Amino acid sequence: MLPSPVVLLMGLTGGIGSGKSTVSAELARRGALVVDADAIVREVQQPGTDVFAAIVDRFGQGILQADGGLDRQVLADIVFADPEQLAALNAIVHPAVGLEIARRLEQAASSEGVVVLDVPLLVESGRDDLAGLIVVDTDPEVAVGRLVEQRQFVEADARARMARQASRQERRARADFVIDNDGDRDQLMGRIDECWDWIQRVAGESIVGPPITPTGRGGD
Repeated sequence: MLPSPVVLLMGLTGGIGSGKSTVSAELARRGALVVDADAIVREVQQPGTDVFAAIVDRFGQGILQADGGLDRQVLADIVFADPEQLAALNAIVHPAVGLEIARRLEQAASSEGVVVLDVPLLVESGRDDLAGLIVVDTDPEVAVGRLVEQRQFVEADARARMARQASRQERRARADFVIDNDGDRDQLMGRIDECWDWIQRVAGESIVGPPITPTGRGGD
């Protein structure tokens, strides 16, 4: 559980290509303290860390770039094509990431504000100490198109990664607030504003009364 006096801990998740990173940045801009699991993964995988050394030991020098850092695309090509390889990578990375997330949440206990835990696989983790779960939802075909056009993914790679995440239906069923992101940026910003208003209501109710019924709960 999140220690007092933090007002509340919100979860944020969404499938790859959903626009979760944009939502996370916008919530931070509005005043949330964001604990970003993806950023922590990148940090613990930097050269010189124990995680980096363990990854190279497991997967070999072929996953390194010329500058000595991880070639994330090469590593992704290996692990997303083989469940055993993916499990091996997760066994190296996840414990370190979990410890760092716990450390940052402990530090956040003095923030007296809204803390957003931004984790791609939050639904899969089964975490139960959240005041609410925000899901960024996008049609899978729209998400694939964004990954291919904006992030230069190979389509097969994008679909393989999506297949290893919780389904759209599973995420929406767990959501307390759904941010639909099939439209343009203006529509997304409007929905983020609505989400921020909802977060403030939840924060207020957590202090002065019983939990409210979230108005933005999504369905199928």
